[in-house]
Amino acid sequence: MIQLTFNILAICGAAGFSGVMLCIGVTLGGYWRSLPPEEFLTWFAANNHFVSNTIPLIVGPTLIGLGGSLWAGWGAPGFALWVASGLCMLVVLGLTFAYFVPTNAAFASKSIEVAATAAKLDQWLMLHNLRIGLAMIGALLGCIALKL
Repeated sequence: MIQLTFNILAICGAAGFSGVMLCIGVTLGGYWRSLPPEEFLTWFAANNHFVSNTIPLIVGPTLIGLGGSLWAGWGAPGFALWVASGLCMLVVLGLTFAYFVPTNAAFASKSIEVAATAAKLDQWLMLHNLRIGLAMIGALLGCIALKL
């Protein structure tokens, strides 16, 4: 029963994280692109905390679920899929801390040049789509692992 609880937490967490990121990318990303660069930076400085505060609420349970799924499923038929799911989420977290945290800080502090803002936002959204896909794949791998 504990293994299933971890599995569900990992799958729901990864799927939830991809959903949060999808909403950010589609809804906010479209809105951000519609703004002139100076207005985007002003919006981001005022509202970034709403976006950044949602991430830990979903990442924590995801990591607990993945860690528990790896621990409880050691040697089980779906173990390799849980490892792959965990790797997907590690890449997502790596991108988050290596790229998104500093870039978001630059947007929020308005330390990025206004002329470079649109290109940086496009890059941000492209890499954000990669994170969405990886989190979705992580959740899917967990679902497949449950069937083995």
